[in-house]
Amino acid sequence: MAPPAMAFQALALGPLPLPLPAARRRRRVRVLAVAADHTPPPPPSPSSPPEPANSPSRLLRELAERKKAVSPKKKHPPRRFILKPPLDDERLTQRFLSSPQLSLKALPLLSSCLPSAPLSAADRTWMDEYLLEAKQALGYPLAPSETLGDGEDDGCPARHFDVLLYLAFQHLDTSCERTRTRHVRSGHSRLWFLGQYVLELAFCEFFLQRYPRESPGPMRERVFALIGKRAIPKWIKAASLHNLVFPYDDLDKMIRKDREPPAKAVFWALFGAIYLCFGMPEVYRVLFEAFGMDPEDESCQPKLRRQLEDVDYVSVEFEKRQLTWQDVAAYRPPPDALFAHPRLFRACVPPGMHRFRGNIWDFDNRPKVMNTLGYPLPMNDRIPEITEARNIELGLGLQLCFLHPSKHKFEHPRFCLERLEYVGQKIQDLVMAERLLMKHLDAPGRWLAEKHRRLLMNKYCGRYLRDKHLHHYIIYGESVQDRFEHNRRLRNPSTTAVQQAIHGLAYCVYGKPDVRRLMFEVFDFEQVQPKAV
Repeated sequence: MAPPAMAFQALALGPLPLPLPAARRRRRVRVLAVAADHTPPPPPSPSSPPEPANSPSRLLRELAERKKAVSPKKKHPPRRFILKPPLDDERLTQRFLSSPQLSLKALPLLSSCLPSAPLSAADRTWMDEYLLEAKQALGYPLAPSETLGDGEDDGCPARHFDVLLYLAFQHLDTSCERTRTRHVRSGHSRLWFLGQYVLELAFCEFFLQRYPRESPGPMRERVFALIGKRAIPKWIKAASLHNLVFPYDDLDKMIRKDREPPAKAVFWALFGAIYLCFGMPEVYRVLFEAFGMDPEDESCQPKLRRQLEDVDYVSVEFEKRQLTWQDVAAYRPPPDALFAHPRLFRACVPPGMHRFRGNIWDFDNRPKVMNTLGYPLPMNDRIPEITEARNIELGLGLQLCFLHPSKHKFEHPRFCLERLEYVGQKIQDLVMAERLLMKHLDAPGRWLAEKHRRLLMNKYCGRYLRDKHLHHYIIYGESVQDRFEHNRRLRNPSTTAVQQAIHGLAYCVYGKPDVRRLMFEVFDFEQVQPKAV
């Protein structure tokens, strides 16, 4: 029984409305929608009688006035998101013909990193004001780079250094209209995309030759301490370039998230430009002279770890003294050298590998591996003994590429694929970056970086090796062989390491062209070749 107060309220409010059937509910909603969408009636004429207070037409008119008063102004989309009609054939042809990217035939990589449109007056103004300061800080002559070379010779890459150096300093600044133009923004990002891999390869080669007995783990820590994103602003300031990167801010007072990304982009792009115009020796000079990097500094030493005793010999050139950056930068192999990079080969392949010559793997598996990879390559040697010696060293290097650390590492730390794998990682990164730059002329650096990451994922590198059925020739230790051959979580990373070690050996023996051949013809990293049915 309901309390008296609730009963009184129920009597005062009257009987509760009964719920409508579903059909009537839908019909009522539809009628209300039609009424709401109906345009308000015109206001009554003065001669007509006054409308009652609850007139539907009056209520609709007041509702329309209220909506008109409070509705916000319609926002139009920003101009950059408005689709523009495609260029007609004549304008598109003119755009391509006037692009500096198509002006060089002898230097396709450098040509692909030039701006996609001619520089504007604002670009030239910045170059006139600040470029001399940048060239003086880096130790370059102040004369315009267009005066270098022989007249209109397109074969001199240094002639384009001023343009690339200008692009290197144009990190995206939202307050500057000049850096937001497409040819500047895209040109800068393409340079830093290339420069990051140039730096990694430069330090990889330097540390492998400077520390011939060290494993790649401590070397990676040294590289990160020298050119990690936290250290780059320090080097920018040491070279007196901070006023060009941050013209309106004090570098020491900026927070990390505002300081590190622009400094990193300019640092990478700077070495991309230097590599394109002057090559790897100049990269070493700018790193260790202009920026003053010290590989023996206390801040870039690796953490202490248990070291395996290395009782094996190193090559004679590494026993005399520790190599400096001048030794690495000034080294030129003799004309009749066995390899494209002889000293790097000696740093990665220990002399003691000759004890494996003529073993079962060398007799049974090496010919199959060399046949799959297309080795040995035909070379024009004056002396037949040079060709024979190179092929013997190539076979020993291939055996080292397939020598898993579980086999001999704990007794002989350098008798495994780790050092060749380290070189192979860096050279395949650089080769793929150069390939993407020349293939996608209009693409910005961030798109290229994502494309690069997707093409060189570790799982794909190992898959391409397994597709050639080369993983059957990996030499594991007896205690782990069964586990690695039957557990894909162990097997797949080891096949990736062997794949990268093969690229490192190809770079040491035959140079960068052979790495391109392996990546794009043998293993088909871009997956463009037809598959066998």
